[in-house]
Amino acid sequence: MRIGIIGAGYIGRSVAAAAVKAGHEVMVSNSRSPGTLFSLIGTIGCKAGTTAEAAAFGELVLVAIPLHAHQSVPIAPLEGKIVLDASNYYSQRDGHIAELDEEAITVSGLLARHLPKSRVVKAFNAIAAGDIEKDGLPRGSPTRRALPIAGDDLEAKRVVSEFFDQIGYDVVDAGPLTEEWRFQKDTPAYCVPFNRPEMLAALAAA
Repeated sequence: MRIGIIGAGYIGRSVAAAAVKAGHEVMVSNSRSPGTLFSLIGTIGCKAGTTAEAAAFGELVLVAIPLHAHQSVPIAPLEGKIVLDASNYYSQRDGHIAELDEEAITVSGLLARHLPKSRVVKAFNAIAAGDIEKDGLPRGSPTRRALPIAGDDLEAKRVVSEFFDQIGYDVVDAGPLTEEWRFQKDTPAYCVPFNRPEMLAALAAA
């Protein structure tokens, strides 16, 4: 599968490395230019492009940028596509966003509103970047880590679950996108290495 990644920070780089290792084609982009990703290409074995090129390239596209920049994500090339949103809300970095402070919308709800024709799935926000490459285990391992997702499109979540399995993780479906709050920062499930039963319990305890 072709994976496009918008954002070349810690999460974007770690997912890129895990995806390449699992046999996927990957194109990474950042807010500057493909030329600034030269070392990443050589280290991971991925391609580099602009954000629009990465969006067009990917059958599955990860958005891993600061939340305050979500409106910079290209819209047209992502129509109909599965978009993984790894965003978290940090007011110290993103500034105060009234809708989030008032709990009038969820974090991924902002991106879904920006991308009304994309199939947005919340993913990769509840694992530390440094754990993504090292914590993956083969299917059936009793201590295999489970990661939560949320989204409104069942087929999109099926594809995302298969991708997670390929890079070494079980998946716990938290439900529709409005339920992503169950694994946002400051919740029991946030960035804790739980297996599937433990993750289910943590989501329920939120």
